[in-house]
Amino acid sequence: MQKIHTKNAPEAIGPYSQAIKIGNFIYTSGQIALTPNGEFLGGNVTAQTKQVCENLKAVLEEAGASLQNVVKTTIFLANMDDFNDLNIVYGEYFSHKPARSTVAVKTLPKNALVEIECVAYID
Repeated sequence: MQKIHTKNAPEAIGPYSQAIKIGNFIYTSGQIALTPNGEFLGGNVTAQTKQVCENLKAVLEEAGASLQNVVKTTIFLANMDDFNDLNIVYGEYFSHKPARSTVAVKTLPKNALVEIECVAYID
């Protein structure tokens, strides 16, 4: 088991790793719209989703993978009314259409509008 850490994504805000690589699988922790220097990016779900995807991209690259290696995502939304706007940005990053679950949650850390975690597989 290998802990993944990159300065190109925000530090974990709790006792967890940005990702764990075990065998050919990479499991990322959920990412919210924090910049790599730890500042929370406010704004709408579109802006936050872009930052979240950039964070995931950086973590996966550190592990030797890319977004194209993602086989499953889990998305947590503060408001299902943001579903369509989320999908527009998400589709730009995940054009290969990995398996996905999307759930509405009451609140997210830092009152974020979206959080995404993923599982990637590399050969």
